Amino acid sequence: MRKSHPVRRAVLAGAATVSGIVLLLSLKPAADPGSAQAAGGQVPPAAAGQAPQGGVNGAVTGDVAQTQYGPVQVRLTMANGKITQAEAVQAPKGGRSDQVTSASVPRLNQAAVAAGSADIDAVSGATYTSTGYKKSLQSALDKAKASAGAAQGAQGSGSAQTLTGDVAQTQYGPVQVRVTVAGGKITKAEAVQAPKGGRSDQVTSASVPRLNQAAVAAGSADIDAVSGATYTSTGYKESLQSALDQAGG
Repeated sequence: MRKSHPVRRAVLAGAATVSGIVLLLSLKPAADPGSAQAAGGQVPPAAAGQAPQGGVNGAVTGDVAQTQYGPVQVRLTMANGKITQAEAVQAPKGGRSDQVTSASVPRLNQAAVAAGSADIDAVSGATYTSTGYKKSLQSALDKAKASAGAAQGAQGSGSAQTLTGDVAQTQYGPVQVRVTVAGGKITKAEAVQAPKGGRSDQVTSASVPRLNQAAVAAGSADIDAVSGATYTSTGYKESLQSALDQAGG
């Protein structure tokens, strides 16, 4: 039998080594998962869970906008500074206003969420309602912006925050409370709306200052009703609680 030449054996061994390397490389995945995410714009899992900083979360109620046919007031629900829900807590009512309100307000609500601002078109046939809606919507957004700015600047230092509660409808008229909160405590309370006209003027002037003082003293909505002003007191406490809810209790 002929013996293999040493040079021939070396060539064959080298060829086998090269073939093995080629085979191993062919088994490598076509693309690295991490690089594919970067190229495709997908956010890595760690970053995906991070929420935008400085955004407002929760409900914000705008000021009441008076129109020729009645008051309009808008409340927003926000998440990370964006409008997720809009609703009119007050709108013109009675007679033809009922029809106009039911036709226009849902469209205005949808437009506010879609636009994320008060730059929305008026609904045809509901010019006054649309104007009042946009005005109240803008005031809600202004409050949200101010709240976000205060929160960023304070970073838990206890700086003051002003919050307006929802309107509480009573037998004698609407009641709405605004509070100033600092360091988790109520430093000021006031009724921006209260029953008026006739005897209501007397009841309001006698009861509201006492309710304001009680809210500051208690630091909560757990306050006693003022004698002779049961309806006003009940509405005050309801609106006060909604304002405190915005502050996280």
